[in-house]
Amino acid sequence: MKYQHIQEAAYKANMQLPKLNLVLFTFGNVSVVDRSLGVFAIKPSGVPYEDLTPEKMVIVDLDGKTIAGTLRPSSDTLTHAVLYKHWPKIGSIVHTHSTYATAWAQTQRDIPVFGTTHADHTTADIPCAAPMSDAMIKGNYEYETGIQILNCFKEKGLNYEEVEMMLVGNHAPFTWGSTPEKAVYNSAVLESIAQMAFLTEQIRPDSPRLKDALIQKHFERKHGPDSYYGQS
Repeated sequence: MKYQHIQEAAYKANMQLPKLNLVLFTFGNVSVVDRSLGVFAIKPSGVPYEDLTPEKMVIVDLDGKTIAGTLRPSSDTLTHAVLYKHWPKIGSIVHTHSTYATAWAQTQRDIPVFGTTHADHTTADIPCAAPMSDAMIKGNYEYETGIQILNCFKEKGLNYEEVEMMLVGNHAPFTWGSTPEKAVYNSAVLESIAQMAFLTEQIRPDSPRLKDALIQKHFERKHGPDSYYGQS
């Protein structure tokens, strides 16, 4: 019962991934943290989504050590643990291999801000972390993936509270948010942005980035101090 709230939240969030066509088979995972307890719940490794239950969500600490549960946690657990330890204001993390976002990751390219849909969510290009070095690959791979993400944000001067989505070069996307609902939302938005960017370049390979004034306008009207999108 101590961990039931985050197990239920993680289960509900994980079950959204196949519904949103963000995963196939056992690809992907969602975790939800309880910082007061110093633990997070995460999908068990290799278990089909149709077989999941809240009770099967594995509880691990912020070093990735299993605290409760009989199943092995996701193979990406240490990546989640690194991000939770270094980014204290996130409450949930999503990792998928969704088609278009993963295709962009495989190009090792950032996703440019081509249009207002992108600008509604962030003023920055969606960052793509450089491919992992051989030394990192030979080390603690999943831990190093977390470090790879942190290094990408540091090198590009990005704030994880402002940019809640990214690509790991030659791998796949990660998103996060203050709640599991927001983290899953960001994952779906990232996939849509990636698809639109791909189609944009197919129609016009030299498509220009959205002009700065429109980037700022669309972001500020949803997130700025004088935002007016939605209901108060």
